[in-house]
Parts: sequence; C-alpha cells; structure tokens
Amino acid sequence: MENSKTAEILKSAILMEMRGQAFYTQVANQTKSTEVKKIFELMAKEEFIHEKFLSEQYRELQKNNIFGEIDLPSSEGFASIILNNNLKKEISAASYEAAAISAAIDMENNAIKTYTERANLATDKNEKDLFNWLANWEKTHHEILIHIDNELKESIWFDNKFWPF
Repeated sequence: MENSKTAEILKSAILMEMRGQAFYTQVANQTKSTEVKKIFELMAKEEFIHEKFLSEQYRELQKNNIFGEIDLPSSEGFASIILNNNLKKEISAASYEAAAISAAIDMENNAIKTYTERANLATDKNEKDLFNWLANWEKTHHEILIHIDNELKESIWFDNKFWPF
C-alpha cells in the first residue's frame, strides 16, 4: 500500500461523500415531494456514514501508516425503500426531483467506479474491504435511483402514447 497515494484517494473519497451529502440534503430541503424528501434524507445520512468511515481510515493511516480494522454496517437502510404509487405521482419526469434523481445517478456511478477501482488495486485487506463495502453500498443507491428513473420514463411514454402498441 503506497500511503501517499492512498491518503490522496481517501481525501478525494471524503470530499466526494461530503459533496453527495450536501447535494442530497439540498434536494431534500427543496423538494415538495414527501416521498422524494425521505429518499434524499436517507441518502444524505448514508453519505455522512461513509464520510465518517473514510475519515477514520484517513486518521488511522496518518497516525499508524496502516488501514485500521473497522466493523462495517450493512447497507439495508436504503435497500428497504419501497417504490410506491405516491412516489410516482409526486414526481413528473420534467420536474426538479427528476433532474435531481438523474444527477444523483451520475454521482453514484462515479462513486461506484472510484471505489471499485480502488478495491481492485488495494493490497491491504482492510483497505480492500472498505472500498468494496463502499462500492456495494453505493450500488444499492444506484439501483433504487435507476428504478425510479425508469418508472418516470415509463410514465412519460405512457402519458404521451409513445408505446408502439
């Protein structure tokens, strides 16, 4: 493990999580949709958790030149979100919320790519575990957001009679 490179990656990851948290909090505060507010509040909370774990690892790396062993929680919170008709009704495809969902998908794609690449390059078991855990957690965010986005597209196509049958 090359500590200076690892430290830079950790700092970038911390910043990425802080930006995600700020963005998701902003969306939660601005949306008029109760359902979207719940989703983005939970995502902001989870980004805070990620930032906390990354910061702990950064401090451990700076202090002891190693990745510390940490107990990584499961990512069940976001995966338990149920897409319901209220959510579909509250979001129109051309709305602020739909644009925020699209931007969030891009952010999650970037996080997944970054964490997966780092996990693949890591030689330290704790470092590999941390980045695999983060990548998998971000994948749960991504899957839900993609599903919401697909539901919105389907709704538009149906409303505008774009379906060929």
